Amino acid sequence: MLNVFFTVDVEIWCNGWHDIDARFPAAFRNYVHGEGALRYKLQRLQEHGLHGVFFVEPLFATRFGQGPLDEIVGLIREHGQEVQQHLHTEWVCESHVPLIAQAKPRRQFLRQFSLEEQTTIIGAGKALLERAGGGEINAFRAGSFGFNRDSLTALAANGIAFDSSYNCTMFGPDSGVSPGEQLFDVVQCDGVFEYPMSVFNDGTGKLRHVQLGACSNHELEGLMRQALRQGRQSFMMLSHNFELLNAARNRPDPIMIRRFARFCRFMADHRGQFRMRGFHDLAPAAVTAQPPVLTSPLWKTGHRIAQQALRRRYG
Repeated sequence: MLNVFFTVDVEIWCNGWHDIDARFPAAFRNYVHGEGALRYKLQRLQEHGLHGVFFVEPLFATRFGQGPLDEIVGLIREHGQEVQQHLHTEWVCESHVPLIAQAKPRRQFLRQFSLEEQTTIIGAGKALLERAGGGEINAFRAGSFGFNRDSLTALAANGIAFDSSYNCTMFGPDSGVSPGEQLFDVVQCDGVFEYPMSVFNDGTGKLRHVQLGACSNHELEGLMRQALRQGRQSFMMLSHNFELLNAARNRPDPIMIRRFARFCRFMADHRGQFRMRGFHDLAPAAVTAQPPVLTSPLWKTGHRIAQQALRRRYG
């Protein structure tokens, strides 16, 4: 059986940094309660008896208050899903109470901060989630996958045992974690177990990470079956709370709604092969050798490209 981690990065964005206090209430409604947004995704998972991991970004609460974060965490817990920590460090310089001594200029990636600063920021985010009723926070993902090896040391210092920031299509190869080697399955580094994003060769020679909004159902289902045959420990998928919405984030994207519905049905119908799980009560074991990269045939890539063209035209 293959452990499938369906991970959802939960973020609130105000379409830029200008006038964010006035824009935030509408953004919050769209991203959390809008048709096809966070609440919808939680309801569909619950209906199918499926488990998701919701990596919640908490630092926005240092600008807009604890209440909205409490509401997000409460909604996730109400639907029986798992809360873990996500961090977008762009919020550090927006906090009403400075989190670190040198909060400005705005820095997009966690890796742009010192080890001491990373340790402090991660600790602040964990405390916000725990205050919101998030329960045990034992897993982490850096915003935009922008981590480095110092991040793992900072996580260990905060009692966080699992990380899922490694993405070999982005910052993973130069993160300092297992230099000279691409990671496709679990490794242990500096006291933390790294669960890399699943990636695949899409038939064009390019690697893509496995994301609900960037892969067709044909690709997703084929890749999971291939990972099962390889005997992998984990299959790490990415999604977002706004991923079923159109580009303007103001209404559902019908293609994405259908894709998510089919994904849920597939996972519910194949419980004997694929177990959706999270990081709570996880007994990890680092692999002794990395598996070969997953591959997907070119015809499936073509099908996905056709879907994306339709989304752009009618979204």
